[in-house]
Amino acid sequence: MTEHAPILLFTYKRLETLKQTVTALQQNDLAPKSDLFIFSDAAKVVKDELLINEIRTYIKTIVGFKSVQIFEAKENKGLANSIIDGVTQVINEYGKVVVLEDDLKTTPNFLSFMNDCLHLYEKDKKAFSVSGYSFDLGINKDDINDGYFLNRGWSWGWATWKDRWNAVDWQVKDYTQFVKDTKARNLFAEGGSDLNAMLDKQMSGELDSWAIRWFYHQFRTNGLTIFPLKSKVYNDGFDQDATHTTGSNSRYLPYLDTEYKYNFKLPEVVSISSYYQKQFQSKMGIWSRIVSKIETVFKKLMG
Repeated sequence: MTEHAPILLFTYKRLETLKQTVTALQQNDLAPKSDLFIFSDAAKVVKDELLINEIRTYIKTIVGFKSVQIFEAKENKGLANSIIDGVTQVINEYGKVVVLEDDLKTTPNFLSFMNDCLHLYEKDKKAFSVSGYSFDLGINKDDINDGYFLNRGWSWGWATWKDRWNAVDWQVKDYTQFVKDTKARNLFAEGGSDLNAMLDKQMSGELDSWAIRWFYHQFRTNGLTIFPLKSKVYNDGFDQDATHTTGSNSRYLPYLDTEYKYNFKLPEVVSISSYYQKQFQSKMGIWSRIVSKIETVFKKLMG
């Protein structure tokens, strides 16, 4: 494996947020030591072709990394297939990856946190992924670590290893058994009240998400994700041009890192933090989702 994980950046048609994502990433201390792979999806409809051309002109100007490789899809693949194909391609060569989309702003120590975690937990199979983003869950005063483990991952700036990624069943072949298993569905919902509905929509064709299948595999393998105590990522994608992040973003506002330290004290044991798991479940519970939907309605009415 390489010393520093390659960075994968997936983009579609959002030039301004992409520029902000790249600018923030360039300010990372490890950027000049990291290979950057950019995956540009093709236009889904004719009216997007001009935007895609602008994106592809811009990404050819990006510097500040150890190397920059660009992959331009000839036909629209959609986010799910783009990420599954792109991650598989790179992770099979490098053994690990850090993944971003074009609406995520990172702190200058984002890459340091991700790489430290990838190195520390590489051989512990209970560690399933690393999240650069974290909710504002408050602080457990008895915890001296800069990160904590939860039973669910997140897709806003994340990282993983080859053996975890390649084990995923993207077809979810056991879904017909799972959907009848009330106990299993209740356990899956402990990672968030949204998970079962997302998986059901994925399997019925109403949703095209790589992330829900990733989270489901994590559940089936009892994998855990480490989150930073202070978020290293801010999602700037809640606007009219967003494909997958729309509506109110109030419950997703992170406890953003403003100290930018580079030496992290990480948990020695890969196990769920009961304090943060409880706080997380509250954030992703049914009541929080209802409040978020009400806020979204008001946002649309006021917009």
